[in-house]
Amino acid sequence: MILLECTLRDGGYYTNWDFDEALVEEYAIAMENLPINYVEVGYRSIPLKGYLGQYYYCPEYVLRQLKTLMPSKELTIILNEKDIRVEHVQNGLLESAKPYVSMVRMAIDPKNILRAIELAKVVKAEGFKVAFNVMYMSNWKNDGSFLDSLEGLENTVDYFYMVDSYGGVMPEDVKEIVQLVKSKTQVPLGFHGHDNLEMALINTITALQEGCEIVDATITGMGRGAGNLKTELLLTYLESSRKLPVSYRYLSKVVHEFEELRKQYQWGTSLPYMFSGAKSLPQKQVMEWVGMNRYPLGHIINALNNQKQELEDNLKLPVLEKSNSYAKAIILGGGKTARDHKVAIQKFLENPQNEAILIHAGARNIKEYASVACDQVFGLVGSESDKILKEIPNGATATITCVYPPFPRPMGTSISEDIYKLAKELHSIEFTKVTTDSPMAIAIQAAIDLGAEELYFVGFDGYDVNMNQNQFVIANENQQVIDDAVNIESVTIKTFTPTKYQNLEVVSLYSFL
Repeated sequence: MILLECTLRDGGYYTNWDFDEALVEEYAIAMENLPINYVEVGYRSIPLKGYLGQYYYCPEYVLRQLKTLMPSKELTIILNEKDIRVEHVQNGLLESAKPYVSMVRMAIDPKNILRAIELAKVVKAEGFKVAFNVMYMSNWKNDGSFLDSLEGLENTVDYFYMVDSYGGVMPEDVKEIVQLVKSKTQVPLGFHGHDNLEMALINTITALQEGCEIVDATITGMGRGAGNLKTELLLTYLESSRKLPVSYRYLSKVVHEFEELRKQYQWGTSLPYMFSGAKSLPQKQVMEWVGMNRYPLGHIINALNNQKQELEDNLKLPVLEKSNSYAKAIILGGGKTARDHKVAIQKFLENPQNEAILIHAGARNIKEYASVACDQVFGLVGSESDKILKEIPNGATATITCVYPPFPRPMGTSISEDIYKLAKELHSIEFTKVTTDSPMAIAIQAAIDLGAEELYFVGFDGYDVNMNQNQFVIANENQQVIDDAVNIESVTIKTFTPTKYQNLEVVSLYSFL
């Protein structure tokens, strides 16, 4: 039984392959003192578009430092086969890794197996052990023809990993697929389990019982989407069942450090990941939706179900017709100032001379503004519309319109029959290309479509310097939307309340009263 720990590689999907130096040192010290055979420290890659951190490229100085911290461990790096070709290795891609790295793994789509074999041959010739990490094992029973290409590779490939990419296989599937692969090759087998359905431990135990020689895990399960088998869980099981000596002093310390990181990135399974695992759907999109912290679980499930049924969107709504109904619009965000200045905003809206409409970006302040005597629009992307019927007084919904993004919507559409009566969709979002799925963008476009020429923001306070990753993404998106909005020639945009966002002229709400 061989254990491979791959937190820095798989966990990088959450941190963009950057980790705090002190955390990496703590991790490396723990690995050196735990019964781990291989430590996979990241990718090695040609230059790619966009920012990817140091553990995606693993420069020589990083590998040297890691080997210094873990002298008794065999270090591993992985190649994403879709990006790497034979000539990249021949031109020195792996040269700087030779003094430090024992094994090179390759992430492989089964359809590219022949190309991967040619790459494996040149990697092997460079003096490395080679492991194939072949994805989508849950599909192999339907089409395992690629396995025929493994014949005769025993001297080229040191380990053949079965990767439960969707996190949906069951122990009986593991048994069947192990036997299928064994019928095609004598290469030693490995297993990499994802934890969408919290089956990673039992699937890994089953893989070991069926003859797999090497298995993967990560600290706290940190890894793409729902994550992986937890290293601490596997080691605790092995210590109990196989008397594997485990230093809990080192294990508990590194687990504590990564638990702190998990509070920020919130990896681990949830209902959307469970659904994607059970239905064999990719985790990448789920990871993005969950990470935005914008969409309720029900809407993510709805979107996944649409994907499974190959639907663009499951519901077409009436289009919000363009008009010249209002001169002014207040665009209401969810910030504290929207509540602090509620009375003054109400006075402004109820003054008939202002010809104003209240447009909510989201539905956070439904209750505070439910009694305001003016027309109200809610720019929505999630299931917040359910709150409207609960918070708006009986009979007041005649002044309410719920506006959704243009068809088709990335999340599909999930609304009640009562909300459908109030619902419209935008024909398009014309002023910005940043997103069609932002409550702020929907609110601004709705104001324009309804004829407002003066837009006043309230409650877009911005985030402080200690914002988390989700807040950073939303703040950056909001700023880009604002930058595009202030360039609209037909409207003026100002903010009634203080804001940390840039390029917004601040005017006092109270100067209008």
